[in-house]
Amino acid sequence: MSDDMFDARERQAADQREAELFAKLPDFLSHAVAAAPGWAEHLRGVDLAKVTSRDALASLPVLRKSELLVRQKENPPFGGFLAGTLGGVERVFMSPGPIWEPQASGDDPWNGARALFAAGVRKGEVVINAFSYHLTPGGFILDHGARALGCTVFPAGVGNTDMQVEAIEVLKPTAFIGTPDYLKILLDRGDEQGRDVSSIRTALVSGGALFPSLREEYEARGIRVSQCYATADLGVIAYESDAREGMIVNEDYIVEIVRPGTGEPVVDGEVGELVVTAFNRVYPLIRFGTGDLSAVLPGQSSCGRTNRRIAGWMGRADQRTKIKGMFVDPTQIDEIVKTHDEISKARLTVSRDGEADVMTLTVEAANPVADLAERVGGTLRDVTRLKGAIEIVGPGALPNDGKVISDERDYG
Repeated sequence: MSDDMFDARERQAADQREAELFAKLPDFLSHAVAAAPGWAEHLRGVDLAKVTSRDALASLPVLRKSELLVRQKENPPFGGFLAGTLGGVERVFMSPGPIWEPQASGDDPWNGARALFAAGVRKGEVVINAFSYHLTPGGFILDHGARALGCTVFPAGVGNTDMQVEAIEVLKPTAFIGTPDYLKILLDRGDEQGRDVSSIRTALVSGGALFPSLREEYEARGIRVSQCYATADLGVIAYESDAREGMIVNEDYIVEIVRPGTGEPVVDGEVGELVVTAFNRVYPLIRFGTGDLSAVLPGQSSCGRTNRRIAGWMGRADQRTKIKGMFVDPTQIDEIVKTHDEISKARLTVSRDGEADVMTLTVEAANPVADLAERVGGTLRDVTRLKGAIEIVGPGALPNDGKVISDERDYG
């Protein structure tokens, strides 16, 4: 660790990093299949030794959180995806759903230290952690990261604002961990009470939107605020550096962006669902669909870190929508696209005409033939059991926002 980087891997050549990640993937997959019956079933028939590239990884099925929820209910608590026994797990958490999450072993099991370092937090600092320590792993994710970095943590948790303000005045923490807006609540309460809360100079926030105006307000108070993208299942997936150019993928993960409802990777720059492979030997997650939308950004960060960058959280990928009393899923739209070679992309728009649902399928086609709309309309009917209008547009006409189904009905 130096003053400007957490470890040497942050500056290694991109092709070297890729080679190292995929060199260890077959052994990791073999471990998951051997130790976790859920993975043995999920990856049955896969030649694991050949999964040594992104193309090969993309051939594996995606495990989405909705499916994991079902599997956990069928086979509690972990759906067969725990590699070992519950006796070997340090902590178990319960997130809304409920989804059960085991804690991996090690000083920094959620890989949070790297994000804290990039945010400017350093060894020896006192950190106030305002994420919840109750039921979910939220507070523990960056608590472990901060302690692995060599920091002292005040586990404030959620609420008790007056007590937290008092703790800031007494302990004088230099760094804050929590949601973007709660730091403002603490600072404003401190001002109201005439308490000295000026010790905080650095913050790493997550779990909500850091609006530009709020970041500017913090900067005006002399506080450098960075964001990270984390989930209870996976830990810290990506983080900001001082370059403020998107989020850098954590060195310990393989990240893909796929077309929502499918496992098919999209080209860099196109918005899709974030799918992550995490090398967690206690709780392997392989092509885990987060349900969140993002996109890969071109090039490398000007801060010198060389890993891939993503745009951060851009919405939810689960666009399953009820139309005329029937659910339509993004996978069905993908099936329509694959049925017609002329189509490169499609979006189903749902609106209202009086008291009736109306749907329009807009498809991109470079050289549409005369009967394309009629044929696509027939496929739409066959796949969804619903009738809809067909609109044909040129390549690139549809917005790059990851939406496969756009529900534009007014629910007000």
